[in-house]
Amino acid sequence: MSKKTHISEDIEPLKLRSSPSQLAWRKFRRNIPAMLGMGYVAMCVLGAIFAYLLAPDHTRHANFQMLELAKQAPGSSAYVLLVPKPDPPQNSPGAWLTGYQQQALPIPLQADGHLKIEDEQVFFTKKSGEESSLSLGAFQEKSLSAESFRTKYIQKKRFMLGTDAYGRDLLSRILLGARVSLGVGTLAVLICLLIGVSLGVTAGYFGGWVDRFIMWLISVFWSIPTLLMALAISFVLGKGFWQLFVAIGLSMWVEVARMVRGQVMSARELAYAEAGVALGFRSTRIMFRHILPNIISPIIVIAVANFGAAVLIESGLSFLGIGVEVPIPSWGRMIYEGYTFIMFENGQWLAIFPGLALILLVVSVNLIGIGLRDAWDVKL
Repeated sequence: MSKKTHISEDIEPLKLRSSPSQLAWRKFRRNIPAMLGMGYVAMCVLGAIFAYLLAPDHTRHANFQMLELAKQAPGSSAYVLLVPKPDPPQNSPGAWLTGYQQQALPIPLQADGHLKIEDEQVFFTKKSGEESSLSLGAFQEKSLSAESFRTKYIQKKRFMLGTDAYGRDLLSRILLGARVSLGVGTLAVLICLLIGVSLGVTAGYFGGWVDRFIMWLISVFWSIPTLLMALAISFVLGKGFWQLFVAIGLSMWVEVARMVRGQVMSARELAYAEAGVALGFRSTRIMFRHILPNIISPIIVIAVANFGAAVLIESGLSFLGIGVEVPIPSWGRMIYEGYTFIMFENGQWLAIFPGLALILLVVSVNLIGIGLRDAWDVKL
């Protein structure tokens, strides 16, 4: 008896280690391109979540404009005099996630501004070369040495990826642009899965006139290009974040429905589905508690593929000017604002850097999808 018990204890961990999910994960880990893609996507996710902590410009939407510093080259730096606002807005405890309110007005300087203080007046030289002055009262100070003033009110800002046409830090806006791409991609995929899986399971399980009607509906939507469909829905719903992911989600469910329908039509003939019918289970229980969990692998693969497509559609709509509203940063909008400078000596980075971020994200998602397909041996 004890010998049999010992054997069963040894076999049980072996069964757990050999489960389909763990075997798929081991195979996926050996796929180097897929792991690299997962690493980049993870980096984008972390960068999007902690964008205001990582970005040099932590104001809301990274919209700290300094027109005198427009189109500064990558790696450049500048001295900026920060003049406090008379009634600065208060920041909430969650500002690290939603962005900080702008507390000061910037004045770009030449070097350290050749700053000097005389008779409670601060004299400095602007970036344009113009001599100017402000009273110490504008800084809520009565007396202060020039050295203390420099330490307190002058900052040296470095622009690792340069600035855009409005003098905003490009790196900060790219980090925040990842929020839009990842958020729209995730929510659009959830919507297309909700619609596509529901219709696909219903058509594949019941067949007959239900299947014919849903397939007719699929054929109608299939005949309209995805971008054109999203464009039309966006015009109906208007501009905005939630309108954007609803429009994209409503235009991408067709592929999911067709794939799920085919998988369900095969699964409903298997023994476990027929046993459920024989036991008198309700159709919804057989569909969603027995059949659906057994076809989850191809659904995950096509969801990952649709995520990359949703990111591209969002960028295309933003490029056309009907995506998220300005000044919310979006990679597609940034590419639109910078593509006219690609052929000029000053400003190529305005489109190149957000374009590279977008390309790398879509390629990484596709590599993950290919890795999952190979790991689960899914044939769509």
